[in-house]
This record gives sequence, C-alpha cells and structure tokens, in this order.
Amino acid sequence: MNRKLFGVLSGSSRAVAVVLLAIAALLFWQPAAVDAQAPAQNPLAGAQVFGSKGCVSCHSVHGLGGKVGPDLGRISRRRSFYELAATMWNHLPQMGEQARERGIERPPMNSGEAANLIAFLFTIDYFDPPGNVEVGQQLFTEKKCVVCHQVGSYGGVVGPELDFLGQYGSPILVASAMWNHGPAMAEEMRERGLQRPGFTASELTDLIAYLESMAADPLEGSLYVLPGRADDGRVIFVEKRCNQCHGVSGPGIRVGGNLAERRLQPSLMEFAAAMWNKAPAMMRAMDDMGLSVPQLGAGEMADVVAFLYSVQYFSEAGYSGRGRQRIREKGCLNCHSLDGRGGESAGDLALVRGIASPASVISSLWNHSIVMEAGMESEAVPWPIFSPQEMADVAAFFQSLESSR
Repeated sequence: MNRKLFGVLSGSSRAVAVVLLAIAALLFWQPAAVDAQAPAQNPLAGAQVFGSKGCVSCHSVHGLGGKVGPDLGRISRRRSFYELAATMWNHLPQMGEQARERGIERPPMNSGEAANLIAFLFTIDYFDPPGNVEVGQQLFTEKKCVVCHQVGSYGGVVGPELDFLGQYGSPILVASAMWNHGPAMAEEMRERGLQRPGFTASELTDLIAYLESMAADPLEGSLYVLPGRADDGRVIFVEKRCNQCHGVSGPGIRVGGNLAERRLQPSLMEFAAAMWNKAPAMMRAMDDMGLSVPQLGAGEMADVVAFLYSVQYFSEAGYSGRGRQRIREKGCLNCHSLDGRGGESAGDLALVRGIASPASVISSLWNHSIVMEAGMESEAVPWPIFSPQEMADVAAFFQSLESSR
C-alpha cells in the first residue's frame, strides 16, 4: 500500500470508514515500549474478540450492541493498556453477575485475544464522527478560507484548490497540508491584512465535511488505510527535529512541552487543529533556534502521530518489587502461596508459567477469575481492586518470574 495514503478516508463512505478505521488503527504496528515477546496489538481482531466473547451482548459501541453495561464508545479518550486492563479486572464481579442472570457462560481468553481486545478498546475513539456540511460551508466563508482557496468553482485562486482534501477527508492529510503551507499562508494573509483564523476540532471536522461534499471526483469504492507506524514515527520525530522542542517521556525542560502527557492525547482532528493553531508559535521558536521548518508528508505525519500514541499506550512502567508487595496487600496470599509462604487452597504463584508478556498476565487473571469469583463470593471475601499502576507492577512481577527461569 502506498504509504502516502496513510490516514486517508474515502469521502464516499466516511460514516462507515470512521468505525472501521477506529478498530484498525494499530493493525500493523507494535507499541515501541512493549516487550519484544509481547504479541502484536491488533484492534481489528480485538473487535472480533469483543463479539465472540459476548462483550457485545452487554456493551455497545457508539450505540451498537447491548445496553446492560456502559457504551464503550463513550469512555474517556486514550486510556492506556493498564488502565483498560485494571478496569476490566475491577469490573469482573459485576460482569459475572450479569452473565449469570442472562445465562451467559464467560469464556476463557488467551494472551493474544486479551491484547487485541484491549487494543480495540484503546482505538475506539481514535477518529472523530462526521461533521456538518452546512456548518462547514459557513466556516469556509467566516474563516476567510474563501478569499484565497477555491472549492469546486467557488472561492479565490491565490492558494491551491482544496478539492483534493475533500476527496479523501483525512485529518492527517489536512494536518500535513496546513503545516507545510503554513509559512506561505501566513505571509499571504499578512499582505492582505487578514487575521489568521483558529480552528477547533469540531470546526475542522465540519469544514472537511463541506470539502467532501464539494469534491468533484470522489474516489471509487472505499479506501481503508492505517494512521501510521510507530517505529517509523520515532525515527521521523528525531530526523525532523521535533525532539529539539518537544519531549515524549521523562523529566526535562522542553520549549513545546511533553507530547505524551495524557491531557495532550488528541483525536486525529484535534491533532490537526492543534498543528494549525500552534504553528505560528512553533515557527517563531524554530526561527529563534536557527531551525528551518521541516516538511512533513501525510505518511510521515501519520507515523509521528502513531508514535506519540504508542508512548501513551504503555505509559505506566511496572516494577517487579512493588508487584510482589501488591500481591500481599491485595490479599492474594490468603489463598495462594508465594515461595512456599501463604495460603494453601490455591497454587504457588512462583510456579505459574506462560506469563512472559503484559497481555499474558491479563489473560491469566481473566481466566483465573472465573474460578476465583465463585470462591470469593461464597466466602464473602471482597474483590481486590487494582489501579493502573498496581496492575502494571503485578504484571512486571510475574514477567520477572518468567525471565528468571
């Protein structure tokens, strides 16, 4: 597939493509921070797990599915792997109760299925819903785009025609085009006495919807493509000198802030809007530092976005020593033993096998909970609740046991 088309959507079928892209967002890249032995995160396969394991019978995604549990299409955007894993674990008692009431048997899950399911949940809100064509047409005039740009036969001829953006409706393509032409657009607007407009994500969504509606030659059929490759994005982030102003992890003073912070994890349309709105300040900072403004193709922009999301995906670093402590604090040793110490009603945790990756730890906990839930309920033992960091620590502890063998 042509890498220049990454992040592009077909204008003729955007409503369907938004959903399909949301579950295919990470299909061919592994998060950079994940252990080499961990299975690839495949949201498309995760959507199938969501159906085959019965999740869809209780949960909906953007209104499609069961109504017993919350709509997972409306969960907080950009949760990390361990946030999602901890939420699944903490929810198991209620999930089990609902399953029993409905006569549903909770099936086991292997590590690949667990990884893919969490990847699916992570990418549900990656893309924004389609915009409003009428509002977009208004914005095209109100934001003064019409002074320089033409759509169809309407508008100025100073800047390039925008029909090609409408043909694809891609937020990443829009972001790269706005970034690359930013300096020239700023100069032209200064000469014409025009104030540079800002855009919110919803405004940009509406504007793209209008451009799509005006596209003279829409693409034939549907084009489903990926948002980018995280490993390539890491390289581009350095090659384009983004790292001169922005950090992605760890302490340190950065001119442009840390792009991997949770509050800065946007949808693709929010990312495109931020690139446009912050471009003047970024370009002034680069000029002060003696840096030229780098050009970014749509594929390169998509790769950088994928890299930034991958950093957040495994944001909690687990520590095995703390994981051992968490196991004691959560009461696991009331039933299990560890190195010969603890309860006798269940096995020794140090002898557990097949837990070399974060996903395998999660699937093991899921499968064990099916038996564990009934026993704890009969003995009126409270269900242990884990925070994302605690879940990361427990996963690190079990992985340390596997690596020491």
